[in-house]
Amino acid sequence: MDEVKLIGTWASPFSYRVIWALKLKGVEYEYVEEDLSKKSEMLLKYNPIYKKIPVHVHAGRPVADSSVILEYIEETWPNNPLLPSNPYEKAQARFWIKFVEDKGSAFVNVFRTVGEEQVKATKEAKEVMRLIEEHALLEVENKFFRGDIIGLIDIVFGWYADWLPSFEEANGVKLLDPNSSPKLEAWIENFKEDDVIRENLPNRNELLPYFKYLREKSVNLVAKACCSASRPSNLVSVPPAPVANWLG
Repeated sequence: MDEVKLIGTWASPFSYRVIWALKLKGVEYEYVEEDLSKKSEMLLKYNPIYKKIPVHVHAGRPVADSSVILEYIEETWPNNPLLPSNPYEKAQARFWIKFVEDKGSAFVNVFRTVGEEQVKATKEAKEVMRLIEEHALLEVENKFFRGDIIGLIDIVFGWYADWLPSFEEANGVKLLDPNSSPKLEAWIENFKEDDVIRENLPNRNELLPYFKYLREKSVNLVAKACCSASRPSNLVSVPPAPVANWLG
């Protein structure tokens, strides 16, 4: 089989999306850890446009952007399919994958804001989770989004499973309420209990301090922006640079 490499970083859920897909497909690969504070020549070579992780390299040919990579993996290694064969079910899966991508900014804004702006961002993020609970998780008895087997929807939603608690604690917010989101809570537990997922998760003892560090940087940027703009801090949001380190 042609050589497969994955350029990623340990804290990025987007890197783990690709890791999970490759593991579930049984594809052997070499993982290359990227230092995002000093981007490597390899990353700049294989993703000169966005200069972000993850980058999947197959037989020397790069594919960037985690959602695009997942589609590439699904088509290149059709064994253990991660998308349904039924056209309608496949379309529904792609709809929710796009939903996650489109609504990611709601969670980023929680990270980037303080005061009233963070309250507003938190409310928007909770609304996203309400929509997932009520419309994406259709059958209570299903372990995963579309049955008893992990698919691409589960992989794309995967950051809720292990990153969300650290995200909540670092930001001083509570987004997931088991009482109002019982299906999402059950899905998280089922997802984390899968052997492939459980064996390929970041160390929470490292993830939480890292999120706290990013949050502190964001708050400091708020303070600087507030002083330079001479306006109340509760109306200030910060540039996305610290969070971009997490995203790639």
